[in-house]
Amino acid sequence: MTAGPLASPFPDAALEAEVRAGLDAVEQRLRDAVKSDYPFVTETSRHLVDAGGKRFRPMLVLLAAQFGDPHAPGVVPAAVVVELTHLATLYHDDVMDEAALRRGTPSANTRWTNTVAILTGDFLFARASDILADLGPEAVRIQARTFERLVTGQLRETTGPAPGHDGVEHYLQVVEDKTASLIATSGRFGAMLSGADEAVVDVLTRYGERIGMAFQLSDDLLDVTSETAQSGKVPGTDLREGVRTLPVLHALRSRDQADRRLHDLLRSDLTDDDRHAEALRLLRAHPGVAAARADLRHWAEEARAVLTPLPDVPARAALEVLCDVVVARTG
Repeated sequence: MTAGPLASPFPDAALEAEVRAGLDAVEQRLRDAVKSDYPFVTETSRHLVDAGGKRFRPMLVLLAAQFGDPHAPGVVPAAVVVELTHLATLYHDDVMDEAALRRGTPSANTRWTNTVAILTGDFLFARASDILADLGPEAVRIQARTFERLVTGQLRETTGPAPGHDGVEHYLQVVEDKTASLIATSGRFGAMLSGADEAVVDVLTRYGERIGMAFQLSDDLLDVTSETAQSGKVPGTDLREGVRTLPVLHALRSRDQADRRLHDLLRSDLTDDDRHAEALRLLRAHPGVAAARADLRHWAEEARAVLTPLPDVPARAALEVLCDVVVARTG
């Protein structure tokens, strides 16, 4: 698989060719799904589709479908549904975070307005729901419950931890709801709509939850440790925007007096270039980064362990490779 930062050798050439063909079909269906009779809606909706992305969720749908009939009629539409849902949340996230860039291009709220970005996200949710309706009531129910978790995770992030509640534990709960839930649904949809056994559906749902955790934590580390060429974005972007990701939260847990300067910086406005550079330098050298990397490895190994009951087939090997890739991409 050679998509974005998750590029890695695929363990089986035939499986790679099949998944690539599936992703090509997903891409075409995505572009069809964002078309509107109103050209401006098409333009705003294509904004993030055209910006690219890892297509991690559709890929997981296609890999999970290998445990049933990968050519079942609901598989590609389900992959489109999860990616549309993901894209819709990005439009809304950028409004809430007041983000100026997304995937290296101006965010929709910057290029147009917050109102346009919100309504475009709503349009994509509507299109996802329209496709979902053809996949049956159980798929609709799963998507509704996933969306509930996505919203709950965003609300948790917005309100922050309750007084006295550990910041790291709160953050991991946010990630479970806001990121891992949709990735878990990707594995579930792929297995379920391919006609895989219920036990296999359960395994791939649990795998998706765990690899979803690892996926987000690897992004957290990349923001701190990578260079622009590796991550595709300016290092320390989350730091500059005041987003407290896992390495930051581990650093703030420290009671070492030597960390006072770093703590002061992390609690301050880091839009100033010099302060931002100093904070990033101190954070990179802090044990909090190692602690976050240990958490990442934990979730990746949990994901790998979940796969044990599955048959030893190329798709399982590919899912195991993903466990290695999400760790290796952080250095």
